[in-house]
Amino acid sequence: MTIGNGIGPKVLRPEAFRPKALIAWSSGKDSAWALHVARLAGEYDIVGALTTVTDTFGRVSIHGVREELLMAQLKAAGLPVAIVRIPYPCPNEVYEERMAMAMQEAIAAGVTHVIFGDLFLRDIREYREAKLKPIGVTPVFPLWDLPTDALAKDMISGCVEAYIVTVDLKRLPASFAGRRFDRQLLRDLPNGVDPCGENGEFHTFVAAGPMLKGRVAATVGDRVERDGYAYADVVAG
Repeated sequence: MTIGNGIGPKVLRPEAFRPKALIAWSSGKDSAWALHVARLAGEYDIVGALTTVTDTFGRVSIHGVREELLMAQLKAAGLPVAIVRIPYPCPNEVYEERMAMAMQEAIAAGVTHVIFGDLFLRDIREYREAKLKPIGVTPVFPLWDLPTDALAKDMISGCVEAYIVTVDLKRLPASFAGRRFDRQLLRDLPNGVDPCGENGEFHTFVAAGPMLKGRVAATVGDRVERDGYAYADVVAG
């Protein structure tokens, strides 16, 4: 198996000789695109997806995506899921304790790397590095420091079908919740809003793209506002 890299063909090592990695999966476009980029690079055997689910609601934390859609999404991605279940509200020490337990299980299964879709927030990157270094796991950031305006357009041109599921009402009007992540949306974003929402302005759900074997059957349902956020409820079908 080979992949062109713009210079010449790159020969991928067999899975048995590649480090095992998890993808930190949020159900959104950045983690999905990071999976796509990492697979193209071929440096890691990506053996599963690590996702935090708020058990109180049965939804992906922060994004608010229903667990059944998460499972359909990762089936389409061809990845087993390792769910870290947390309560709501969740004290930081509880989050870190449960994440540490999940990482110990991953290490026992031979995982040595975790792939993240972070783009430029230095404090988030440093936090991940600080937590993983003591346990001997290496974080990988395939999208780091890519210009987010170009990256957003690359995702759209790359046939990613994504919908805004969470909006921070301090940054964007509620009407953006439920909108498709497309070029018109990029044109409509107010000044100062990152095109990829990296500052937390919005979060997305990916229904289709090159990292999925097929489209996840999903439609945008009701929109609700709660605790300073607007949520678009994506439902199966």
